[in-house]
Amino acid sequence: MKKLFIFLIFAILAAPAHTGATEETARRGARLKDVADFEGIRDNPLVGYGLVVGLNGTGDRNQTIFSTQTLANILQRMGVQIPPTQVRVYNVAAVFVTATLPPFARPGMQIDVTVSSIGDAKSLQGGFLLLTPLAATDGKTYAIAQGAVTLGGYSAGKTGNSKQVNHPTVGRIPEGAIVEKDTSLNLKGLTTLSVLLRDPDFATARDLAVTINHALGKDLAHAIDSRRIELTGFGTEADAVPQLLAAIEDLPVKVEPSARVIVNERTGTVVMGGNVTLSACSILHGNLTIDVVTEFKVSQPQPFSKVGQTEVVPEIKLKAGDLPAQSIQLREGATVEDLVHGLQQIGATARDIIAILQAMKQAGALQANLEVI
Repeated sequence: MKKLFIFLIFAILAAPAHTGATEETARRGARLKDVADFEGIRDNPLVGYGLVVGLNGTGDRNQTIFSTQTLANILQRMGVQIPPTQVRVYNVAAVFVTATLPPFARPGMQIDVTVSSIGDAKSLQGGFLLLTPLAATDGKTYAIAQGAVTLGGYSAGKTGNSKQVNHPTVGRIPEGAIVEKDTSLNLKGLTTLSVLLRDPDFATARDLAVTINHALGKDLAHAIDSRRIELTGFGTEADAVPQLLAAIEDLPVKVEPSARVIVNERTGTVVMGGNVTLSACSILHGNLTIDVVTEFKVSQPQPFSKVGQTEVVPEIKLKAGDLPAQSIQLREGATVEDLVHGLQQIGATARDIIAILQAMKQAGALQANLEVI
């Protein structure tokens, strides 16, 4: 058993007095359509429940009751009366079917669908999805899915002597659904159009409004808040909005992302932006290791003795070691590169860095938003 002991001491190091913040992080340019969305122009998720048939004995088992009930209901609508309790078909699997309805989807348009097993089927290889309605959150059907399921893997053999490649219980049907209902936004007659920043920032919203007005030569765009830029007065012609969107979607936008540190404790991954700065601090890092070893020995009674019995007796040995603490020092305005270089010098692992970053944030030495995912 190993325990990690990290002791952090933060102190203000002597530095020449100065005013203002650290050197401003360089801005990076991006296109408007890469950092913002247009209000009302969006995807819509769809979901449905269906059956995949034609499996080679890899479908749901007897304990998956809902798949046999669904099969019995389908057969009943086709004129075949059969009790659900007597269905013993292993070539059928109950699945959820999901799809994304893109903006401006029209009836007759084909979209891709994903098929996911919800029972105990072993594989959907070679299966065929029966006609499945796909609905949105309002309960209305917007598309119909059907077709052969394609997998990126397979499963073969039985327990103890089997082989599996990738994930055989989730597949896709390219262009497997047909759109049945028109959900597109009618751009004709719009008098107001809103641009929504994906990462809200007042400076970016202001600069984007200025860039749009300069490109169009008119005062049409106004920053409403840190996320919304509103455009008005662009005309009422039938193609006014498409022409406007085509004119502004490739405009360069100066983005100033907020300083963030993303930590994934499950995988030990740490991603730090280049604009993250650190206050002056001193870090002491050491390892306390404790090894517990248990050995089992057999205790037997004396020969020809009628008293006692053979027993297994555990013998526990404990070893503890404490490595000398190693330290790094960071001056005011230090960057991520300085921190990573110092942590590498003292032999800190990714797990150690996560603990150190969390402690630095608590102490106020990390000038960034720390997000744990």
